[in-house]
Parts: sequence; C-alpha cells; structure tokens
Amino acid sequence: MNWTAIIIWVLAIILVLILARMSIKIVRQYEQGVLFRLGRVVAVRMPGLRFIIPVVDRLQLVSLRIVTMPIQSQGIITQDNVSVDISAVAYYRVVDAVKSVVAIEDVAAAINQIAQTTLRKVVGRHSLDQTLSETERINSDIREILDALTLEWGVEVTLVELKDIQLPDSMKRAMARQAEAEREKRAKIIAAEGEAIAAVALGAASDTMMAHPVALQLRNLQSLVEIGVDKNSTVVFPAPLMSTIAELAAFLAREDHAAKTGIAGTPATPPAESPAPPFRAA
Repeated sequence: MNWTAIIIWVLAIILVLILARMSIKIVRQYEQGVLFRLGRVVAVRMPGLRFIIPVVDRLQLVSLRIVTMPIQSQGIITQDNVSVDISAVAYYRVVDAVKSVVAIEDVAAAINQIAQTTLRKVVGRHSLDQTLSETERINSDIREILDALTLEWGVEVTLVELKDIQLPDSMKRAMARQAEAEREKRAKIIAAEGEAIAAVALGAASDTMMAHPVALQLRNLQSLVEIGVDKNSTVVFPAPLMSTIAELAAFLAREDHAAKTGIAGTPATPPAESPAPPFRAA
C-alpha cells in the first residue's frame, strides 16, 4: 500500500476544499459585495451565492441597512452666551457601496466626528430660546449639512434628532422664575378682564333698578335674607325706613322750634342733614 500516494490525495482533496471555500461567497439580502481583483474594483455583487477567484479576488461586504449613531453630549455656547450640553442621534445608510469603501477608510467614525462638529456649529448660531423652541429647524439644518458632506462618501443621512438638552442650574432657576412671573401676569390680566365685565354688568343692573324701583326693594329684601342666615346680631334698616325716620325727626324739630319762639305754625329750618346711607348696621 502506497502511503505516500494516499497522503498526496488527501492533501489535494483538502486543498480543493479550501479553495472551494475561498471561492464561494454568500451576499445577504441587506448587503452588497464590492469585488476587488488584484486591488482594483471590478464589479458589485448583488445578494445571493457568488463565486470569486481565490487569492486573486477579494469580496468586501457592505451593509445597506439604516445605522443608528448616537452623538455624544457636546458642551456648546449659544449665541446669547449660555453654556448647554446637547446630545443627539443620527440615522444614516449606505447608498453607494463602492464609494463607502473606496472614498473613505472608516465611514462610521467619519460620520460620528463630522456630526459632532456640525452639531456645535449649528446650535452655536442660535440663542437658547431658539434652541429650545425651534428644534425641528435645527434638526433639519444639521441633516442638510451632513447630507452634503456624506454623499461624497456614498452615505445618506436620513434623520437627525436632538435627544437631550442639559441647562445649568442657575439657568433652570431663572427660567422657573420667568415662567412663574408669566403665569402671574396672565392671572392678573384674567382677573382685570373679569372685573371689567363685572363692572359693565353692575352698570346695566343699576340702570334697570333706576327704571324699576320695585326691583331695588326686592334686592333689599334679598340682602336681609342673606344676612339673617348666619344668625348674627346685626340689625339692618332699609333705606325707605331711614327716610321716614329722618322726615319724622325734621317734623319734631320744627314743632320744638315753634314752641320755643311762641309762633305757632312757623316752620323752623332744620339743621342740614347728610343723605342716609342705603343700609345702617346697629
């Protein structure tokens, strides 16, 4: 039995299997393969079972799926000199497999670095109020700048979103005071508007009572009922009763003056009286 021939056959079979393994490549559905032959790009291989020439060819697989890339928090000074820490997230995908391999060495690291510098540049052109209220516009500006830069690398940035905005504690307290003052201002405006509406309604009610004296008497009676509910010791005299007492006092003063002067029936001028108030409490 020739052991040398057997060993040669075994080695040949192993070599064939190794070469077959090196020549067979599988490109998955979400990938494209960039085929290099002796260092030069010759073709792009689509998903499926693909064959290459061992040693001569090299097939580099490129994923076409959307990649989520967090942008770490950046210390940024806004246009109105407020220091904030802002983090964001970007989404991108490869649209040209050849450019993403040939034009740049590490496309993920490059996009991460350019996204950080673009975030600082765009936010630095806005004030703090604009940064907090116009996030949609800032996101759009960052995405447009990144898109213009990364298309040369065969990459498209699909979305950029500001994720977190951290403010200094002193600025948080100032914004809280501002929000409280704004709420107080709105409360005072609403109260003033209510007083104005109430004054108009009271004016209309007084005009109605002047035209209908009976309505005033009914309102007096209603006030007496409301006062008497609490079972207090307050006594209220309506305005008509006080007018009668004043007239009686004037009559008695005239009689007393006539008796003293001896001229019966001579009217005496009573002292000046102030008008009786609508109600008197005793």
